[in-house]
Amino acid sequence: MSPISLSRLIAPESEILTDWIGAFVVTADIDKAEFDKFKDDDYATIMIRILSDRIAEAAAEWLHEKIRREYWGYASQENLSVDDMLKLKYKGIRPAPGYPACPDHTEKQVIFDLLGAEKAIGARLTENFAMIPPASVSGIFFLIPDRHILI
Repeated sequence: MSPISLSRLIAPESEILTDWIGAFVVTADIDKAEFDKFKDDDYATIMIRILSDRIAEAAAEWLHEKIRREYWGYASQENLSVDDMLKLKYKGIRPAPGYPACPDHTEKQVIFDLLGAEKAIGARLTENFAMIPPASVSGIFFLIPDRHILI
């Protein structure tokens, strides 16, 4: 079986369907002055970084839920428990550049440019497409409502 490309989920021009495509960048920036107070405490430094990563991931989850339930509304009645959310029982995924569904990290630049992420929230990319601040998440959403396929 050949791998499925994300592009196969976008309706061909010949079909009369509406596709919805969205992009996002979220970050949990750490105030440098506050962070520096813990520079001699390795444990606190690790915990702050872990917490900031979790906050950025939670922001992406929250945005995904808002899209499912409100903005695009295809799952307006969704009422999942935290356990079900953690088990990914909702419809859809958030493909992100650098992960198996779209392994090309350079696609982050398209998302950042499209959203004006640096000006809007201060997130930026290094020359190797690492996100700064490190506790940042970016990705895309696709929805094909007439087929109820969300990736």
